Amino acid sequence: MVIVVVLIEEVVVVVVVVVVVVVVAVVVVVVVVVVLVVVIVLVVVVVVVVVVVVVVVVVVVVEVVEVVVVVVEVVEVVVVAVVVVVVK
Repeated sequence: MVIVVVLIEEVVVVVVVVVVVVVVAVVVVVVVVVVLVVVIVLVVVVVVVVVVVVVVVVVVVVEVVEVVVVVVEVVEVVVVAVVVVVVK
């Protein structure tokens, strides 16, 4: 009778250990998945921010080039007008 009680106690201890190991493993897997999802979201946010910055820089450069072209055209007209006045 004592041997049966000791064996039952050992089986209970083994079952408890196995349950604890399985629970810890599940918690570790969940934590790893959450960390991976957070990392993926952060990477996507960084990529979106970089794309937005690049688009803004390109738009600003295009606008500056347009302004420079207009200024050059105005200077060209002024130079031609001055040359015409000087030649007359």
